Amino acid sequence: MNEYLEIIRQKGLPEVGKTVRSRAHGTLWRVMEKREVWQNVEPEEKSGDPHMVPAVYLTYWRQQEGVRPGVGRMLGYLYTLYDNTFEANWERVD
Repeated sequence: MNEYLEIIRQKGLPEVGKTVRSRAHGTLWRVMEKREVWQNVEPEEKSGDPHMVPAVYLTYWRQQEGVRPGVGRMLGYLYTLYDNTFEANWERVD
């Protein structure tokens, strides 16, 4: 399976256009962009060689009454198979 699709499946990442809620603040955010990228990780102890792993970059736009999509606050985060940041910080709304 494609490594990027595996990240999306295992982490339960939302598709573009879907809405998520911030667990910390309760605010609603819409996923505006999804990119397949590479994330630098710590060098291996034995070899000391740096390496990269596949990651999915999501851009979020904060939804507010009377504000057009894409105008206002935006955030972007990287997700890999080796972290749990999506589950810890976001919950899917739709």
